[in-house]
Amino acid sequence: MGAEYADPVQPPIRPDRNLALELIRVTEAAAIAAARWSGRGDKIAADGAAVDAMRFVLGAVTMDGVVVIGEGEKDEAPMLYNGEKIGDGRPPLVDVAVDPVDGTRLTALGRNGALAVIALSERGTMFNPGPCFYMKKIAVGPRGRGAVDINASATDNLTELSKRLNKPVQEMGVVILDRPRHDDLVAEVREAGARVISITDGDVAGAIATGWPNSGVDVLLGIGGTPEGVIAAAALKGLGGEIQGVLHADNEDVRRKAEALGYSFTRVLTTDDLVASDDCFFSATAITDGDFLRGVRFYDFGAATQSLVVRSRTGTIRTIETFHRHDKLQEFTTAGF
Repeated sequence: MGAEYADPVQPPIRPDRNLALELIRVTEAAAIAAARWSGRGDKIAADGAAVDAMRFVLGAVTMDGVVVIGEGEKDEAPMLYNGEKIGDGRPPLVDVAVDPVDGTRLTALGRNGALAVIALSERGTMFNPGPCFYMKKIAVGPRGRGAVDINASATDNLTELSKRLNKPVQEMGVVILDRPRHDDLVAEVREAGARVISITDGDVAGAIATGWPNSGVDVLLGIGGTPEGVIAAAALKGLGGEIQGVLHADNEDVRRKAEALGYSFTRVLTTDDLVASDDCFFSATAITDGDFLRGVRFYDFGAATQSLVVRSRTGTIRTIETFHRHDKLQEFTTAGF
């Protein structure tokens, strides 16, 4: 599994194996742990179970990782906090972005679209959102890359994307988070003739869907989480799509704090700005059913999971179905496999 280095004192920093195939253990563990809480109405318990499982399995992954995007600051999160060192401490040196449950409310309510996700890139190449929790986004799949501009109107973007896709606007699907701040955007998209696909949570899955064949999603628009935008960028790099973002301050305190740290609320952040490395890794395992993966199923023998695994440098995109025996599940969720 591990790479061999000619000089053990000066190992290469660049990842030279498909770490995503190791990371699938991580997202599978988190998804199974969270799925046990699906539909039980307790999003905190679901998230806590996923964090515990993800953190434990990450300790066995061969990497020297630093959490750039995690569960929050150290004093707010006991595990997977921003700045935490994870992995077994051996090369490669990587930045890590985690979301043990993308869609905690979806999981708690037993609704579709919840994922356990993780992304890696070479050390120093992942955008750190700092205090900027929100970002205006536009994301498209590989055929739409280069056809959109986050500073253009939704109508103009739909018109240009329609030309690129050779698809009438009336047949296009637009993912938008269901939030009051998007009322005007939804009205404009409908006025342009496109179909709004409204989601309550889970905009990582929404962004990925733009690059997934037969998902029915052509573009994601609106203001969502900046951490989720970085994670989506890692996935879309491998899928061949594109994401653009502009940081958004939901109040003046956030704006002042961020600007004092050098963040700009006018700069357009491209896919490469969000994840600069050309060799990044992404793994997602479905907790509940979604557009491109089936959620965790529990059977008499154990559990079954479906995952998406992407590596940008090689352009490999894998969907993996895994069966987990009951007599091994305890080991799986506490000691890796």
